[in-house]
Amino acid sequence: MRYKNIREEELKNKVGADWFKQFDTTEIIGNIDFTVFPQQDNLFGRTPLLWAEAKTGNFDVATMFVQLILTIGKARTFDKTMPPAFLGAFDFKKVAFVPYINIQDIFYLNDFNWNVTPSNHETKEFQLIKQRIEATLKQNTYVYDYQKDEKELQTFIKNNLAKATTTSKLKIDKNNFIPIYLRWLEIVKPIIDVNWDDLKKANILDSDFYLADLFVDDKDTQNIGDDLSIRENLFVMFQNEGYKIAKENLKQMFDANIMLKNKDTYLHFWKRYKRPPLKEFQDYIIERRDLLVPQDIRERKGAFFTPRIWVELSQKYLTDYLGENWQDEYYIWDCAAGTGNLLAGLTNKYNIYASTLDQADVNVMHERIDHGANLLKNNVFQFDFLNDDFFKLPQSLQDIINDEEKRKKLVVYINPPYAEVSSIGIKGKSGVNQSKTHTKFSNELGGAGRELFAQFLFRIFSEVKGCIIGEFSTLKIFNGSAFNSFRNNFKSNYENGFIAPAYTFDNVKGKFPIGFKIWNTSKINNISKIEIDVYNVKSEYIGIKAFYVNHNKNNYINNWISSFKIDKDFIGFLAGTNGNDFQQNAIVYLLNSKDQMANPRGIWVNHSNLIQVSIYYTVRKLIEHTWIIHNDQFLYPNNKWILDKEFQNDSLTYILFHEKNNIQSQFGTNHWIPFTEYEVNAQAKFESNFMTHFIKGKIKQEAQTTDLFSSAISPNRVSNPVRAIEVTDASRKAADENVKLQFSDEAVAVFDAGRELWKYYHAQKDVNVNASLYDIREYFQGRNDKGRMNSKSNDATYSQLIANLRSKLSVLADKIKPKVYEYGFLKE
Repeated sequence: MRYKNIREEELKNKVGADWFKQFDTTEIIGNIDFTVFPQQDNLFGRTPLLWAEAKTGNFDVATMFVQLILTIGKARTFDKTMPPAFLGAFDFKKVAFVPYINIQDIFYLNDFNWNVTPSNHETKEFQLIKQRIEATLKQNTYVYDYQKDEKELQTFIKNNLAKATTTSKLKIDKNNFIPIYLRWLEIVKPIIDVNWDDLKKANILDSDFYLADLFVDDKDTQNIGDDLSIRENLFVMFQNEGYKIAKENLKQMFDANIMLKNKDTYLHFWKRYKRPPLKEFQDYIIERRDLLVPQDIRERKGAFFTPRIWVELSQKYLTDYLGENWQDEYYIWDCAAGTGNLLAGLTNKYNIYASTLDQADVNVMHERIDHGANLLKNNVFQFDFLNDDFFKLPQSLQDIINDEEKRKKLVVYINPPYAEVSSIGIKGKSGVNQSKTHTKFSNELGGAGRELFAQFLFRIFSEVKGCIIGEFSTLKIFNGSAFNSFRNNFKSNYENGFIAPAYTFDNVKGKFPIGFKIWNTSKINNISKIEIDVYNVKSEYIGIKAFYVNHNKNNYINNWISSFKIDKDFIGFLAGTNGNDFQQNAIVYLLNSKDQMANPRGIWVNHSNLIQVSIYYTVRKLIEHTWIIHNDQFLYPNNKWILDKEFQNDSLTYILFHEKNNIQSQFGTNHWIPFTEYEVNAQAKFESNFMTHFIKGKIKQEAQTTDLFSSAISPNRVSNPVRAIEVTDASRKAADENVKLQFSDEAVAVFDAGRELWKYYHAQKDVNVNASLYDIREYFQGRNDKGRMNSKSNDATYSQLIANLRSKLSVLADKIKPKVYEYGFLKE
């Protein structure tokens, strides 16, 4: 009981000092509890020796290893750094080791949800991993009691961990060939003189060149090793200091050698590693070339795990729509099947078809069939849905597609790829959207053609007309601003569906919804509104969400605010007017000057559009972003806001006291001080009294308009009769009247709270007399080592004052919110 009754951090320190003092145990990698590295770098950098899980209680070995595996798998740590020779786990009584190589395959499971909490031992995923590794651990784990096995433990560390650092060149094995590939992508791939886009069309990938490099014999770098079986399995060979496409059917396309742009860089890289790989791992590396898949190809192939809870729920929705016997009455085709995860749970294997881009995934599905998966091998096949012709499909599936009545009994059931051009914008990964489908339907797809899931849906709609579609995708199909053309042409009838948080899907990040939607392509419907069920992360039903389908590209809030552009007398700049939905709200800022940020898109602010800018900012910032409303669009409002002076003045109050307005006096004159010098006992005169003059009516507001196409500012001009309201002479006079602004009680409370904060600031020594709210916060809160403003202050009085201001502003926000919907900026 050597380390009993101590905390985890102390346990890790003591284990490091007692057993690994000749190594470096101070480095932190992600959420891994304990790491061991050699003390010094060698010529080729440091390779970790051990990653370990630490526990203060008395745990069984398997449980500790499962938590470590889930921690590593969730973060994909092995993609970011070279994995160690061993994984370990220890508690206060014992320590255990297992060679990393013995459990590596677990990290490349295609049909596994890594997006779970590793410390939650009750999840299905935790139990599944535990079942899979228990047999491996029994055969390959070394377990030592700190007291009973002291000498054996010291010997193990000396003969295993220590010796992992003695080789001058790193041997290539199944343990490290993937991390080496990731380094190869950064260093070697850019110096290969070839058009990668042309190669991709021939299904030759960069990983084929990497494999060619791996199987070079270091004793003769001119040529591949002599093993003919290896040669037969390579698409590319290295020879004569360059590469040669190896397969006969491709020789006509690439009959010349592909050369290196920089041979010195190539040779320097491979000096670090001993080639070819160890003999016992060569077959494994060739067989598992499917693991060498960079992110853009993974996205293109749709390598995204659909969580079991959503698979089961989607099949329930299909049953509710099509009837209890639908699996016997309908045919099912997953044309983006990956390894068939979405088809788990379906019962009638004679009616199921599965196709996927990658033959390696077909092989996995065939292997699963050999072990009991409920599919037919003849119905599982390689097919590039966005490029291949339908005559390549099995004849039985062609017969269904070519028969109008049978098509009505076909369910295309898919979780298609999510890749889009903008998400893969780095050099060498553009063009992910290029396909025959995109070329054929480019006009109908419009901007949606940048996204692969839209291409899948439109080919199905157009060429398998009459079928049922059950598909997982984002909600851009309903309200994405780039999807107007798609919506106007994809005239299928939405039948039913649900949304769930995207972050519950493997390899998907961000707080936005992914929806499962059922479409009937035999019904023509240009929908304007859909209602969809909402489920939380625990698969609990929490209500219904409405989505409004926008068919008019000019019907967005940014078109509205753009009608109020000005060209003189600037007091600030509104940035972020290039995104219309909630996910873009973070880029909306109020700045002193356009130069304050790098290339912001927006409009300048002066007295004539101050109210409209305040409304825009308030509407965008007022409602908290959640995953459910992530894609909700802010719209061109109706005209009712024009006569609502209280709403306008509430919005002005909100922008003045909102902490994200980003006005900073260091970037120019601060025209946004909402008080006079006398109100806050300022120590000197302000550079600008613009805002108090504006509030007192000393600066004339020009009349307001909603006319998108008019440069004149007049409420007589109404561009859209749907938005029009009656504008009488009396109401026009009220709108134009140059009088002191009148504020609601809630807004007055905000001003009062703000005034006390400003007064407290100006009572301090050596303050900036022209300080903005941002400057005041920075003064009291300070900045951390990374240069970011701290979230809290040690000044108790300030903390109380800023809390009071936030509270009053929150009350004002609640008052404004109903007007946001009443005036059409958002739809409920």
